[in-house]
Amino acid sequence: MLDKPQIRLFGNVSYPHDIGLDDLRSFYDAVIFSTGAEADRALDIPGIELDGSYGAAEFVSWYDGHPEVPRTWPLTAEKVAVLGVGNVALDVARVLAKTADELLPTEIPDNVYQGLKANKALEVHVFGRRGPAQAKFSPMELRELDHSPNIEVIVNPEDIEYDEGSIATRRENKQANMVAQTLENWAIRDVGDRPHKLFLHFFESPVEILGEDGKVTALRTERTELDGTGNVRGTGRFTDWDMQSVYRAVGYYSEELPKLPFDVASGTVPHEAGRVIAGDEHMASVYVTGWIKRGPIGLIGHTKGDANETVACVLEDRAAGRLAEPATPAPEAVEAFLEGRNVRYTTWEGWHKLDAHEQALGAAQGRERIKVVEREGMLDASGAFVPAELPSEA
Repeated sequence: MLDKPQIRLFGNVSYPHDIGLDDLRSFYDAVIFSTGAEADRALDIPGIELDGSYGAAEFVSWYDGHPEVPRTWPLTAEKVAVLGVGNVALDVARVLAKTADELLPTEIPDNVYQGLKANKALEVHVFGRRGPAQAKFSPMELRELDHSPNIEVIVNPEDIEYDEGSIATRRENKQANMVAQTLENWAIRDVGDRPHKLFLHFFESPVEILGEDGKVTALRTERTELDGTGNVRGTGRFTDWDMQSVYRAVGYYSEELPKLPFDVASGTVPHEAGRVIAGDEHMASVYVTGWIKRGPIGLIGHTKGDANETVACVLEDRAAGRLAEPATPAPEAVEAFLEGRNVRYTTWEGWHKLDAHEQALGAAQGRERIKVVEREGMLDASGAFVPAELPSEA
């Protein structure tokens, strides 16, 4: 898609630090924000601030090689809890439970590989407050857990329970039924002897993270039960699970974008079919799509539907003459603006250079690629614009 000549990429450009909304509107007929959701959604339980309590988003950024996170990660815990029953929770559990060598065929950076080689985790426990029918795993992601020669996936047979609402969900949702079937099969089999244990717990609602001397020592959960509709209620029965770290994967949250309205409760920009709404009016020529529009729910298929709806509105507004006329629409005006601000931007051609560089690094070690994680290293490899040296202050 990005190879098409009518599409240009300006990477390493920060909104609004490098370019603001008024700047964008001066160059383009329409501005579409598709900034996603990077932050962890808050989980308001006692002990969440303890050392050893982490958000999944930050951990995922670490093992994906994001340039703005620390290069090391504390992996000293032998027993680890992961809160949540979505694909992000599975990803976190998988990385914590697999050996570093199992992940070598992937694109993990060298610093992540070295960190995971020192990982002490022997048990990973995934907790969900509802039942198997309500789990948001995708079937393929779930089954992949059991393909590892080092991970024994364990499901408690007592957690396989359904009410009328759950049965209806399985009947109406093919994916939910496939997930439930996989969990049922794991619950009835004998536990094997693979060295790392990955427990999938259902009907356990986290209520507190316990600690001593400021560090995580346990997770307290309340047992829940189905209420007939597929939802759950507390039973008043509590369990303390010995843990040395807790990862919360209970959803993402979008950051507020300056100059745009923001709904704090939903973490989204108010809109109507993608048209941004400020007060009671549409903001001319400003649109949203993706998770900043609909919230952090759904996969690529859902996001495509959002994009189709938003683009249809842009085309409709263009045909109706509702788009604001840009002051400086010449394509070269954008480069001149960024270079005038000494922004070290990259292009699509630069991405290809970085891609080739990472593949060459990998080939030297018998891997498909090795990611470059330092921002300056990525910019250098991509041949990014080099600003003129700023004059020194007297």
